[in-house]
Amino acid sequence: MSDVQRLSPAEKQHLSLGFLKLTDSAPLIMAQELGYYEKYGLSVDLQREVSWANVRDKLVAGVLDAAQMLSPLPLATSLGVGGMRAEVITGLALSLNGNAITVGQRLANEIVEHGGDPAAGACSTATAFKHYLDAGDRQITLASAHTFSCHTLLLRNWLRAGGIDPERDVHIIVLPPEQMVDSLARGIIDGFCVGEPWNSMAVQYGIGAVQATGYQIWNNGVEKVLGVTESWHQNHPGTHLRLRLALMETCAWLAHPFNREQTVSLLSEPQYLDLAPEVLRPALTGQFAFSKGEAEVDLPHFHVFGRFQAGFPWRSDGEWLLNQVGELMGKTLPPEDVKALVQRTFRTDLYREAARHLSLPCPSQDYKPIGEHSEAWEIEPGIELGPDLMLAC
Repeated sequence: MSDVQRLSPAEKQHLSLGFLKLTDSAPLIMAQELGYYEKYGLSVDLQREVSWANVRDKLVAGVLDAAQMLSPLPLATSLGVGGMRAEVITGLALSLNGNAITVGQRLANEIVEHGGDPAAGACSTATAFKHYLDAGDRQITLASAHTFSCHTLLLRNWLRAGGIDPERDVHIIVLPPEQMVDSLARGIIDGFCVGEPWNSMAVQYGIGAVQATGYQIWNNGVEKVLGVTESWHQNHPGTHLRLRLALMETCAWLAHPFNREQTVSLLSEPQYLDLAPEVLRPALTGQFAFSKGEAEVDLPHFHVFGRFQAGFPWRSDGEWLLNQVGELMGKTLPPEDVKALVQRTFRTDLYREAARHLSLPCPSQDYKPIGEHSEAWEIEPGIELGPDLMLAC
């Protein structure tokens, strides 16, 4: 691991990092508990925010030094769509996967009656949902955690896989993750796509049933990244490197399944997620229930930290995300503009700088195929990547 004495000094030692009440905030929280920030000479104040818009705005305003961010958000913020505009970059992805689509119990029962079976896969439930919509004049409202999020993209892809037009056949609104379960219980929405633990909470309370996991829709899709503004990075390159090193060591620790139970216990504490361990455990241990009373299934890749080069900010993923952002805007972005913005935003050079300090192997190329591999594979000797299929029915 890194020789801290050889690192450039930190320009700023005391940092404020933003996170949301989600299980994939584990890297930021466990780095505190495991002492990795301190190892790299940093003192970190973790600030729990209620929405992604808050995180973005506080990062841009300089209230936060860095933050857990949705993977499309640095690109959308650099474009200036959906809120404040600023150049935001990432040199580290924090996690892959971690989301699910849950609908209210009444709608879940209708999907079952129309032939849907979550155990049979995401195509089964998406197709049955289409049959349900075709059987009558339905008004369905679904929620996503942010317009420019993987939640929105996964939800739209699941609907389309079943033959449902996400713009014509349903309404999709935005709600903060913490409001999802309550809004579902009150009947304000009929379903949502959000990160954990909110799907498991809906299941355990008997409010809803999971219809698809994010992994089923995009195997090992990049989910959260460490975001900083370009100007902050320029003024604090030594601090930024130390922060990435601390988080990369934490992600390597989180990659071991036997560390997940300790993670459940610590994340549940009041200063972090302040939720019962029983709600946090399914996603972090991969023992996941789709509906109340049904047997748990083994989903070892529900959250991927560290494994499969999860931290590398692939520019191929960035280009796919940015093209999806363009579609949400109703525009086809010129390929040269997409390439240029992703190169400025997804900083593979910063990841490689940190990997060298940690003597970790990392890819020599910035692009990888998407949608071609159903099993783990090597893009080059010693560089193993996970499956990368996308849902197609």
